[in-house]
Amino acid sequence: MEGALSVGLLFRNFRGRILVTWFLVLLENILWALVPLFIGRAIDALLERRPSGLWEVAAILSALIVVATVRRFYDTRCYGTIRVRFGGELVRRSQDAPVSRLNARLGMSREMVDFLEGHVPGVLTGVVQLLVSIAVLFSFDRRLGLAALGALAAIVLIYALFHGRFYRLNGELNAQTELQVSILEQRRLESLVGHLRKLRRSEVRLSDTEAVLYGGIFAAMFAFVLGNVWIAATIPMITAGAIFAILSYSWEFVESSIALPIALQEWSRLGEIRDRLNRATEDGEGVG
Repeated sequence: MEGALSVGLLFRNFRGRILVTWFLVLLENILWALVPLFIGRAIDALLERRPSGLWEVAAILSALIVVATVRRFYDTRCYGTIRVRFGGELVRRSQDAPVSRLNARLGMSREMVDFLEGHVPGVLTGVVQLLVSIAVLFSFDRRLGLAALGALAAIVLIYALFHGRFYRLNGELNAQTELQVSILEQRRLESLVGHLRKLRRSEVRLSDTEAVLYGGIFAAMFAFVLGNVWIAATIPMITAGAIFAILSYSWEFVESSIALPIALQEWSRLGEIRDRLNRATEDGEGVG
């Protein structure tokens, strides 16, 4: 591996394997996103005494089970291999670093792989669900789609206000974590307790920031859902299946929207970890 240790380096070196996992994630989530629409069609079909809608739902769910199972078998093996290779590369570049710092950074390096395995699929899931939800809502009524776009803009704006704080607080937490092994080696209870209190302080500040962030996001999302319920009730000649689909996709929009700030928050943390791992070159520790 050549270049700075980063998520981008991982992607360049394992592009083929990662793209296969992402393709399976996209396929799985497209199928998931279609389920409420087909259920709504099945409801209307059954009200007209036509059972064909049930067979369509069964076909979608069967395909979903197959794709989801195959993806999980493949993901575990793919990202397990990447963790081993990336951890070895970090150790190779960090042989002059203190053991305590190397131990902490080895754990941080795994977070980069975890991001590719867990958070990127979450983003892909969210993007697919958002696009499908917005398209379906627009198909029922233009006001529903515009409300979704407005809610999405509110989420991005709210998170932008917190990005810098997340980066700084994660830096404080990571810096303290790097000291843990050396503090344990001192075998002094006072030092250990002080270290744990500093970790707790950083974790509490991060948690409090998350609470405020998600409080604002939840308020925006709940206003969106209530607004869509009111709009759905005003659509002329609306059917029971259509109302079900509108409510389902409105709530799916909310769930997928929550995944977006979670991924952005993790990206803020990974940005600090990336800078920390590669900053060691300037400090003479051999990590470049």
